[in-house]
Amino acid sequence: MQRNGGGLGGGGQPWVLRHVRLTWLSFMLFFILVFFPLIAHYYLTTIDEAGSPDKRIFGPRPGGELCEAKHVQDLCRIRESVSEELLQLEAKRQELNGEIARLNLRIEACKRSIDSAKQDLLQLKNVISQTEHSYKELMSQNQPKLSLPVRLLPDKEDPGLPPPKSSRSCRLHTCFDYARCPLTSGFPVYVYDTGSYPWGEYIDPLVKQAFAESVKNNIYVTNDPSIACLYLVLVGELQESPTSFPPNPSDLERQLKALPYWRSDGHNHVVVHLSRKSMTQNFLYNVSTGRAAVVQSTFVEQQYREGFDMVASPLVHALSEPNFLQLPHQVPVKRKYLFTFQGERVESLRSSLREAPPQSFEEEMDGDPPADYDDRIIGTLKAVQDSQLDQVLIEFTCKNPKPSLPTEWSLCGEREDRLEVLKASTFALVIAPGDGQVVASAGCGMRLFEALEVGAIPVVLGDHSKLPYHQFIRWSEAAIMVPKPRVTELHFLLRSLSDNDMLAMRRQGRFLWETYFSTSENILNTILANIRTRIQIPAAPINEEPAQEIPHKAGKLAGTDANLADNGDLDLGPVETEPPYASPRFLRNFTYTSVSIYQTWNRAPGPFHLFPHTPLDPVLPSEAKFLGSGTGFRPIGGGTGGSGKEFQASLGGNVPREQFTVVMLTYEREEVLMNSLERLNGLPYLNKVVVVWNSPKPPSDDLLWPDIGLPIVVVRTEKNSLNNRFLPWDVVETEAILSIDDDAHLRHDEIMFGFRVWREARDRIVGFPGRYHAWDINHQSWLYNSNYSCELSMVLTGAAFFHKYYAYLYSYVMPQAIRDMVDEYINCEDIAMNFLVSHITRKPPIKVSDSERSAVLALPPFS
Repeated sequence: MQRNGGGLGGGGQPWVLRHVRLTWLSFMLFFILVFFPLIAHYYLTTIDEAGSPDKRIFGPRPGGELCEAKHVQDLCRIRESVSEELLQLEAKRQELNGEIARLNLRIEACKRSIDSAKQDLLQLKNVISQTEHSYKELMSQNQPKLSLPVRLLPDKEDPGLPPPKSSRSCRLHTCFDYARCPLTSGFPVYVYDTGSYPWGEYIDPLVKQAFAESVKNNIYVTNDPSIACLYLVLVGELQESPTSFPPNPSDLERQLKALPYWRSDGHNHVVVHLSRKSMTQNFLYNVSTGRAAVVQSTFVEQQYREGFDMVASPLVHALSEPNFLQLPHQVPVKRKYLFTFQGERVESLRSSLREAPPQSFEEEMDGDPPADYDDRIIGTLKAVQDSQLDQVLIEFTCKNPKPSLPTEWSLCGEREDRLEVLKASTFALVIAPGDGQVVASAGCGMRLFEALEVGAIPVVLGDHSKLPYHQFIRWSEAAIMVPKPRVTELHFLLRSLSDNDMLAMRRQGRFLWETYFSTSENILNTILANIRTRIQIPAAPINEEPAQEIPHKAGKLAGTDANLADNGDLDLGPVETEPPYASPRFLRNFTYTSVSIYQTWNRAPGPFHLFPHTPLDPVLPSEAKFLGSGTGFRPIGGGTGGSGKEFQASLGGNVPREQFTVVMLTYEREEVLMNSLERLNGLPYLNKVVVVWNSPKPPSDDLLWPDIGLPIVVVRTEKNSLNNRFLPWDVVETEAILSIDDDAHLRHDEIMFGFRVWREARDRIVGFPGRYHAWDINHQSWLYNSNYSCELSMVLTGAAFFHKYYAYLYSYVMPQAIRDMVDEYINCEDIAMNFLVSHITRKPPIKVSDSERSAVLALPPFS
């Protein structure tokens, strides 16, 4: 038992010893790990402090010695560079802080200035408002307020004015009711239907149809008779038939009075008789028309009421327009025959005046027979023909004479044969009827019509005759009026005329024929314009071409080429920085002067008589002089005021500022078009750009149009036609139009110089590319030269300025045959415009030089 216990006790002692050793070992490790580094650090530090600075081992060293190490040299250089940049940035920061401070001071000063300017502006507005108020007060005190008069329409049965002493003494002031035609009424005209009165079925069908077509196209015609100012009644020409014999005078008067708006005396009625033949029955003779005016081709002295009735031209082209392509040229001036006459004197005393019972010639003309000069005329003209001094054609007998009035010279042969003779005649004789009391006849009117049509200058023997519309047409400028007693001096008189005078008379005659005689529509317009002018009612304005705009998207702001935008030393006055503005529009007032009646009335186109007529009416006293009658623009001459050097110096007379509109024709060339539009960016004096989209295919949806800072209006056209270039679009609000192709390249200074030249010559075409044409005698054809030469006669409208009014003339007045030819050849619209303007103004176009700022006067392309 003890052995076991001792064994256990002896076995526990080694375990205690092992425990003691582990504890001691842990203590030693702790001591070594903690105290030994401390002792080593202390020792090493003591060594460095005891030694010299040069022999330090563990202490810090200078930077230079550290940089001597090869592997840290690059880092040193980087540190130095960064240090320098930091110093520079700090300097810049301080500089910017100073600049910011100075700018803040300026901003504060500007704010104070703006506040002060706002106060000044407010004060100025108050002063302007007070001044305007004072001005209105003064105007209201010195000028009465005017307003349009209230139109009082009379009752249907209102008799109107008291009856005159005799219907033969009717004049406008005694037989016309002005109350039905106020100045602001617009001149409404009511036309009776030819089927609503008894004798309508006897009227020539061609005359009825032509009259109906003309009425349909007339702007003044109204279907409301209660507001009408004028009432038209067509009574002839009657068709040739035994059953169409006109009613006797008493029945005719009764039927006229039965018209629904006749009002017992026929005031404000016009009885119209249109003649298609030389022998026209004057069945209105001895018919009392009351206060109704009579318009026809044949009048006798007892029947005609001067200043009230009207002598009308014959209706030759009833349903068709004349063929202008077959008209002879106006040059050469002298033709084969000096003068011609073909006719046969009617010896019969058959009366067309429908008086019963028949009377002798002397009794018929109140027992006062006129001196018969016809025998002397025959002898004198035969003597001239036999002398053979000049080649003349005189024939006093006809194989197939046409019926005519008594004592009148009948027409010979067919119309085509007579025209061929007149085409070879310089002058055409028109011998008035031997009866001096026949003041107008259809036969003389027919001779006058045919002479003017083919360019033969009419020579009227018998100054007592009343030519058509003689109250307003100055016939002395287109015809020669010679009394019959001077027939012996006729040859001398015709030989004394110069070529210039004859050419001017021939042109004036062509103008009168085209304007007043050529078609039934022109005849009706002339009749209405004559009456409207007498009662002083302004013409209706011309309707502009409505523009159907194509919507488009504007892209980025267009750039400006420095070469294109260089204006050099060209000065057109101050460049307006305000938004685009339109040309001032001067609308017609309601006053006339006696001076304007004959100053520009019915003159041939010339420098001071620019416009033959408007689309709505023939020429009127002030319509030929003022553009305001149709377009609202002022006269082309530049307005009132300014002449000579002062006018040119002011660049437009009394208009100190002005802009122009670019009209650009294009057809499916989008890229070229966009480039051309970009070149217009920054162009001075440009109002807007009108792009005439001539293609039936619309622009691409994704097409971005350049933003040039001005409106770009894209106009859709009905068809592809070059005539669309000259349509008077309503979006064109300036008088000046720059017609330009989509591929034209013009610098800004060239456009500005052309605009300046145009402002000094507003009635001409001013452009850049020139052409020359002439008549080739050897080949009997026209020569057209597109090469550069010293002679110019035309300016192409692919880059040219012209007045907007010429767009009205081109589209509405110029014969349709010319526009049809342009569509047929898809070309020559510029030739047509040049001829039109030169025909109107008698002036050539002006070519602006591309290389130098100079203008070249071209030869006139007279038609």
